[in-house]
Amino acid sequence: MNTFSEIVAGLRLPVIQAPMFLVSGPAMVIAACRAGIIGSVPTQNVRSDAELAEWFGTIDAATGERGGCAPYAVNLIVHASYPRRDNDLEAVLRYRPRIVITALGSPRSVVDAIHAYGGIVLADVISVKLARKALDAGADGLVLVGAGAGGHTGAVTGMALVDEVRRFFAGPVVLGGGIGSGRAIRAAQVLGADLAYMGTRFIATTESMVSEAQKQMVVEAGSEDVFASDAFTGVNANWLRASVVAAGHDPQTLTRGQIDFSRQDQKRWRDLWSAGQGVGSVDRICPVAEVVERLRMEYRAAQVA
Repeated sequence: MNTFSEIVAGLRLPVIQAPMFLVSGPAMVIAACRAGIIGSVPTQNVRSDAELAEWFGTIDAATGERGGCAPYAVNLIVHASYPRRDNDLEAVLRYRPRIVITALGSPRSVVDAIHAYGGIVLADVISVKLARKALDAGADGLVLVGAGAGGHTGAVTGMALVDEVRRFFAGPVVLGGGIGSGRAIRAAQVLGADLAYMGTRFIATTESMVSEAQKQMVVEAGSEDVFASDAFTGVNANWLRASVVAAGHDPQTLTRGQIDFSRQDQKRWRDLWSAGQGVGSVDRICPVAEVVERLRMEYRAAQVA
């Protein structure tokens, strides 16, 4: 299997299409990999072990580095309250994705098993403290989720996170948080990241699993339409204000929620829509390939500017 540096060198654009709850599925991952970036999917987007196996099989059949595609990544929740953690890990070990991104907990319990088949473990973290802990737990690299990221988000700007982490870690670093353009991808590299982590930019794509209404809200939204709250999961996340209001909640009176990932009922989240502060870069609904090509043009222009 290729090393992380070899994977990065083989990409058409230094980007991971971030795994998004109820947004990214096989169609998005396949399109991303074929376009030359790393596609990723969270295991919690499926309802059963059988469906997860079907997803892995579909993605494996349609991608593969030998066919000119970029590799894909799988996002695995490792928090103790997540009831499917062990079953999802078993599927990961069976299908052996090249990259596993752990989230919402220490990767310690899964690192050895993933390393045993040659997989790369990147730990999703929101602070320098958690970055150190993830590395001590055996993670190969870090996904630094800075302020402004869609979904669960950090409180520290990505500029500060990368700079501080690079003082003690020279390995793989991916940066997320408000990255919506090719110029921002280039900026992430200048800061010291190997790859950019982009989710919001891909919500309003034809391959996205969300409704047309959600896609249109993303197209129409700007950064001022996004707010952070820990009310719904107990962990701070960025939400589209209009969707929260439409679901019957007042953003001004929300109270803190409890951290509990045992409740994975997808209906609970059907009308609560997340997006990052880079949402203003989305101006139309289009295929993933078109998004990547536009980002490539912006990225190349930033390289020579």
